[in-house]
Amino acid sequence: MSIPITTARRLIELACHAPSAHNTQPWLWQIDGDEIRLYADRRRHLPLEDPDGRNLTISCGAALHHLQFAARALGWVSDVTLLPSAAEPNLLAVVRLERGEPSPQPVNDLAALRRRCTDRRRFTSWPVPPEVLDRLAEEAREWDVRATPVVDLVARFRLELLTSDASALRELDEEAVQEQALWVNRGGSEGVPLAVLPNSEAADVLERPGRFGPGLVPETRAPVDGGDGVIVLGGVADDPIGWLRTGAGLSALWLRATRDGLSVVPLSLPVEVEATRAQMTEKVLEGAFVPHLAVRIGWQAIGRTGLPRTPRRGLDDVLIA
Repeated sequence: MSIPITTARRLIELACHAPSAHNTQPWLWQIDGDEIRLYADRRRHLPLEDPDGRNLTISCGAALHHLQFAARALGWVSDVTLLPSAAEPNLLAVVRLERGEPSPQPVNDLAALRRRCTDRRRFTSWPVPPEVLDRLAEEAREWDVRATPVVDLVARFRLELLTSDASALRELDEEAVQEQALWVNRGGSEGVPLAVLPNSEAADVLERPGRFGPGLVPETRAPVDGGDGVIVLGGVADDPIGWLRTGAGLSALWLRATRDGLSVVPLSLPVEVEATRAQMTEKVLEGAFVPHLAVRIGWQAIGRTGLPRTPRRGLDDVLIA
């Protein structure tokens, strides 16, 4: 049974609400009968900041999970094949859909997809309990990704230092900084608009100053005193199939956090910079796995309902005929 074209289009539209590096939205989709194919859009690759395509592939993995999550909510069972053809390196996944039972709370699930966003304002000082971090990490592990909360004070301090080092090293790379700047206040349906960025130079505890610079969102609270949590995602290797799984785990974790009233902010710099990535593996994770991405978890004192959303490409722009 082929999935109705209107349903397939709706699933892809919902999948495109997924997070992506600098809101590049580096994905393309193709509908063929009961299959939906996901391709990497290499035109949106950031060669200086992301030379291996790690962040691009993680972004596509998050979109893939968003698609599966939306499909289940609407009563479709998905069977996914990752990297199905060595001859087509841009073909990241094939999703086959069959009719099934909808999720227990489809309306809430679909609402979470649309509510999920990156709120870069400072978190409150309310601590995120370890059991909450464990629950979110377990949500990610369901997608065959390694996920561990960083709760040990020494490991946390080391991660803060590595993040600061990575930020300093990136600032020395003028070409990479210029590449990033191209995606800030870009206009149109892509990039990071000033309307979603805090107007503080130091919006993040672990990443100061704010990576994208000051924006237009009011930021009036005091700096966080360490109540936020951190979870590191990764795998046994630093490779495309692992990155896709990390993207899926990121999406699963983020959607659960959204439903639980928590905010999530990706922390990619210490992984992007080769020198700090190696130290992160050794000094923070003690060689347990290879990091692909870290995320900060925290509570916001003000709701996200009034926070502008990053723009999205139109459906026809991401569909391959």
